[in-house]
Amino acid sequence: MDKRIFRISLTAALAGFLFGFDTVVISGANQPIKELWGTNWFLGDSLFTFHGIFIMSMALWGTVLGSLFGGVPTDKLGRKKTLFWIGVLYFLSAVGSALAPEAYSFSFFRFIGGVGVGASSVAAPIYISEISSADNRGRLTAMYQFNIVFGILIAFISNYAIGSLFSSEVSWRWMLGVEGIPALIYAMFVLNIPNSPR
Repeated sequence: MDKRIFRISLTAALAGFLFGFDTVVISGANQPIKELWGTNWFLGDSLFTFHGIFIMSMALWGTVLGSLFGGVPTDKLGRKKTLFWIGVLYFLSAVGSALAPEAYSFSFFRFIGGVGVGASSVAAPIYISEISSADNRGRLTAMYQFNIVFGILIAFISNYAIGSLFSSEVSWRWMLGVEGIPALIYAMFVLNIPNSPR
């Protein structure tokens, strides 16, 4: 296997790490946000709460949108530029969520992170498949899926470590904000990969 193609594919596949991290990191913020902003009220006579439908699942709504329409920027801007902007969305989501003063801005930033998650599920595998040869395509593209699971694992470890270091009033903000570091690194790495043949 060409080492250069492997490194390029691994860089693109790190979008999967951010996918997994972003999806799971919210678990550490669940209870503190509920208590801080009093979001656990019911919507009408249903069993659905504002906290569940709006706060906790907003990134998932963004993921649906990003996965449905992620092919549009991938075709219009190109795969590399789309991967870069996905990194930017992850970064903005992490920092914005960590600094959010109330529930609505928090949900907005979680939503744009979700759009990045959904778009990465389209753009990264496409990019990797286009730069790899036929005999290595499956192996290289699978790195994206591996990185999703790895990101999930690291998010749980990160939440545990941060929860041990800070009080619950501020720990959730650090849990969410720390994603900004790998997101920024990822975006800078993507600037150094070539455009795919398409």
